[in-house]
Amino acid sequence: MRLLHTKRLSAALRSYAATAASAVTPRNRQNFTTCIHRIKFQSSVHASGGGLLDSPWSATQLRHARFTGADVRRGNVIQRRGKIYEVIKAHHTTQGRGGAIIQVELRDVDSGSKVNERLRTDETLEKIFVQEKSLTYLYTDDETGNIVLMEPDTYSQLEVPRHLFGESHVYLQDDMEVTVQLYDERPLSASIPHRVTCTVAEAAEALKGSSKTTPNKRVLLDNGLAVQVPAHIVAGDKIIINTTDNTYASRA
Repeated sequence: MRLLHTKRLSAALRSYAATAASAVTPRNRQNFTTCIHRIKFQSSVHASGGGLLDSPWSATQLRHARFTGADVRRGNVIQRRGKIYEVIKAHHTTQGRGGAIIQVELRDVDSGSKVNERLRTDETLEKIFVQEKSLTYLYTDDETGNIVLMEPDTYSQLEVPRHLFGESHVYLQDDMEVTVQLYDERPLSASIPHRVTCTVAEAAEALKGSSKTTPNKRVLLDNGLAVQVPAHIVAGDKIIINTTDNTYASRA
């Protein structure tokens, strides 16, 4: 009797499976197959064990990665001793028998303080991948000192601590497009364009007969920064400044 019940149950299950399969439309079956393929693709990315750059998709999804001191470059964001730092400078040197080391200048993204450290080329570090956004400068809050930026598409505003811009915050101008790096929606660093147009606020009068070959002179820009410019530049001139080293590039 038990065997008979078992056979009837098996037959009922087969009948139900056949009915369910016939009820699935070709479109539904296609969607179901597509879902399976997507799941397999995602699993293969994480389980491949390949390099981080094997797939652009994996590079944007992984939030941390291990790499060595030899790979440290300016602009990297790393986690070290429980803190997050931005690499400001990285200089590779060799010290005889001691082998190669990396002299780095790091900026604590929380406090803005800078520290200098030496890293071994084989030292393991944890690199953080960040999201970059292009935002528009609105104004600087007088009370907090924070820089207020705007998302061009959504018009949402983001306040960024001024120290994230470093000394380049003096170049900020209305509607200037800046780049902000974020991790977990938290701003880690910010940068301005490499070249910015400024107005000469104060300058000694150009000497008669001065030309582009005449030695440079010091002028004061409208942002309060003093730079060296050719002798023929006068007050009121608009000039282009290299913001990476605060040097004169050309007339605007």
